[in-house]
Amino acid sequence: QVQLVESGGGLVQPGGSLRLSCAASRNIFSIYAMGWYRQAPGKQRELVAAIPTRGSTNYSDSVKGRFTISRDNAKNTVYLQMNSLKPEDTAVYYCNADRGGKTYYWGQGTQVTVSS
Repeated sequence: QVQLVESGGGLVQPGGSLRLSCAASRNIFSIYAMGWYRQAPGKQRELVAAIPTRGSTNYSDSVKGRFTISRDNAKNTVYLQMNSLKPEDTAVYYCNADRGGKTYYWGQGTQVTVSS
């Protein structure tokens, strides 16, 4: 069993930045692709960014150029650096571990609110 724990959410003004962290209970990055999803009230959960075990990262069009996903294998942690935040980025952000297109683990989520 793997536990994913997100942190770093909060309230930020439009144009501001936040860095989310997702700490895994053990080293899984060689097995699972990691992703950040978000879910706004009344909307479906959507993929924001993903980092595979090998290869290039990918981003949704809505965050491309503003968000960056990265990982630190030594710390078993995946990050989401979010810059130039907009009110429409307000959502609960979740990290997940995926293998073969199937999600095996979800974190509990962290709230991001972008408001003046």
